Amino acid sequence: MNLERVMQVDRRIIYLFVAIGTILPIIFVIGLPVSITPPVQMAFDRIENELQTGDIVLMSFDYGPSSAPENAPMADAMLRHCFSKGIKVVVIALYPLGGLSEAVNELNKVTAEFPELKYGVDYVNLGYKDGAQAAMKKMAENIHEVFPTDVNGTPLDRLPIMKNIRTYRDMKLVVSLATGIIGEWWANLVNAQFGIPVIVGPTAVSAPKYYAYLEAKQMAGLLGGLKGASEYERLVVNRYPKLGEVYATPGLYTATKGMDVQSIVHLIMIAFIVLGNVVYFTTKRKPRKAS
Repeated sequence: MNLERVMQVDRRIIYLFVAIGTILPIIFVIGLPVSITPPVQMAFDRIENELQTGDIVLMSFDYGPSSAPENAPMADAMLRHCFSKGIKVVVIALYPLGGLSEAVNELNKVTAEFPELKYGVDYVNLGYKDGAQAAMKKMAENIHEVFPTDVNGTPLDRLPIMKNIRTYRDMKLVVSLATGIIGEWWANLVNAQFGIPVIVGPTAVSAPKYYAYLEAKQMAGLLGGLKGASEYERLVVNRYPKLGEVYATPGLYTATKGMDVQSIVHLIMIAFIVLGNVVYFTTKRKPRKAS
């Protein structure tokens, strides 16, 4: 084997391996093992064990399309979990760059899987509100003044789900699916000042800073990036096996598929790095021919 040629491998070959490693796991579900971490288990247990049928969860879509591959599977899994348990969900969006469109897309997708649910009774979308911190603080006084109507322009008083909801005291939990800093505000402003439990699902690059809030008990759970989303998916499917049919749907993007892609591409990159180093040091040891 000519090791010198290996050192000069065309980078397009590497790109080809990465493309194959990306496409195949999406078409053919591999389902690599997923280990459950304590922060995700805490989030799941909070909803599964401490909330009852009819309780209200406020779910804030604090991300846009740029981080949707990580955040959207979290939203899907948590919505499926809530609806499977009979928990009502109030959806809002505080992220200006596509938060509302993400909320509409994910809510439409998941509620289609639960045809028995009624809009305005079991769930509602209050739409987008600018000025996230100001909106969070005002919602502690009166949610109806922050969101006078839902996303369709219907006054909240006409929506059965909102008749008994005025402040955070009327809800059991806040879930923020977040990119950037908005998730922190839910923990250090809403939880710290008003006491409502908060779960945050941040992107992987933001997840490390949230562990401080988790340690300080200002958060009731944490889903860190795609890995956290895949863990939550696994917990939901284990508890509600019927949802396994949804997650096995061809063409449906899930965190499990995303993690398969991520793991395989990482293995391909590691393999090329190891091969490159082995060939480099092997050729370096060879005595050079006299010129």
